[in-house]
Amino acid sequence: MADSKGIKKVGFVDCKGGGQIEVVNGTAYVGHTAGPEATTIIDVKDPANPKIVHQIMCSHENVHAHKVRVANDLMITNYESIDYMGEPSAGFRGGLNIYDVSNPHEPKHLHFWETAGEGVHRYTFDGRYAYISPTVEGYIGHICMIMDLADPTNPQEVGRWWWPGQWQAGGEVADIPHEYLRCHHGIRHGDFLYVSYWHAGWAILDISDMANPVCVSRQEWKLPYAHPAHTALPIPFKLKGMDVMLLADEDVAKKEPAGPAFIWLYDIGDKANPRAFSSFQLDHLETGIPSPNMTGCHQPVEVVRSTEIPVAWFEQGLRIMDIANPHAPKEVAYYVPDAPKGAERPLSNDVFQDDDGLIYLIDRDWGLHILERS
Repeated sequence: MADSKGIKKVGFVDCKGGGQIEVVNGTAYVGHTAGPEATTIIDVKDPANPKIVHQIMCSHENVHAHKVRVANDLMITNYESIDYMGEPSAGFRGGLNIYDVSNPHEPKHLHFWETAGEGVHRYTFDGRYAYISPTVEGYIGHICMIMDLADPTNPQEVGRWWWPGQWQAGGEVADIPHEYLRCHHGIRHGDFLYVSYWHAGWAILDISDMANPVCVSRQEWKLPYAHPAHTALPIPFKLKGMDVMLLADEDVAKKEPAGPAFIWLYDIGDKANPRAFSSFQLDHLETGIPSPNMTGCHQPVEVVRSTEIPVAWFEQGLRIMDIANPHAPKEVAYYVPDAPKGAERPLSNDVFQDDDGLIYLIDRDWGLHILERS
C-alpha cells in the first residue's frame, strides 16, 4: 500500500512513465521518458475515471519526447537523443514539435523546428515565447534560447545566452568539463529569466530586451556541490518581506559520491547579489552517507499557487514543502506510491497542480497518480 500523510488518491492512469505532466482545461499531457511513445493525452475532467484519448509516437528509434507544454491551444514537445536511449536511428534531427490542440482528441501537427546535435531538453512556454535549452552548432552542450511562436508554423529565435566557455566556435575555452556545461531550462518571472545550468550552476538573466539577454548574476556550482542544478524557481509572492527563489538540485549524475540532493532557498531581492539563507531536506534521509542516484530531490511544481510546494522527490514520492516561513521550511504532507510494475522502487519524476488543487504525479517508469490534499 502507498504510504501517505495529508494526501488522498483520487485516480490513476495505467500508462508508461514520463518526464513531464501538464494539465490544461481538464486535459492532461504526458511526455514519456522513453520511446517509442512520445506524448499521451488524457481526459481528466472526471479525475476518478481518466481516459486516454490520443497518443503520439516518436518518428525514430532510441529517442524521446519527454517534455510537453501547452498554452493558448498550442502544444510543444521536445525531440531529443540522450545517452540512456542509445544511438538514434538514421535520419534523426533534434528540436521541437508544435501542435494545434484546440481539439486535444485530434492534435494537428503544425511544424517541426530543427536544431543541431542532441536536440532540446527542457523548457517553459507562456503561450507566445518558449524558453528552451537546445544544442546548437558551434556551442558546447545546451544553451539558453528564447523562441517566438507568434506564428507557430514559423517559430523564430528572439535571443540567446550561454555560459562563458560554451561558444567554442567563437574561440571560448571552458574552465570546467564540457559535460557540465548544459542549460537545463529557464523560468520567467516578470522581466527576468531564472536559468538552471546543470553542473555549471545557475543564473538570473534580464530579458527586458529579449533580443539581448543580460546576465545579472550567476553562481558557479563547482565543488563542493556534487549534484547538478535542475530548477531555479522564483516564488511569485513575497515571503516574510523577501523575494525568494527555490533552487532544486537533481539527484543524478553526481560528480562524486554524495548524499541525496535537496532544495536551497535564496533571497533574490538584490538580483545582482543573491544569497542562500536556508535549505530543505527530508528528515528521514541520511544526508552524510553516499546514496544511490534518484534517492533525493528532483522537481518542484513550476506554477506556484501557495506556500505549499508539491515536489517530485524520486524514490521518496511526492513531498509537500511549506515555505510560509522560508527560514524554516517544513514538510506538511507526502504520498509515496508503491513501486510500479516491473520496477524495484517508485521514481516520482514530475508534478503538476491544477486550478482546482488536484496534484498530478508522474512516475519515471510507469503510472500517473491523481491526488488531492486532505
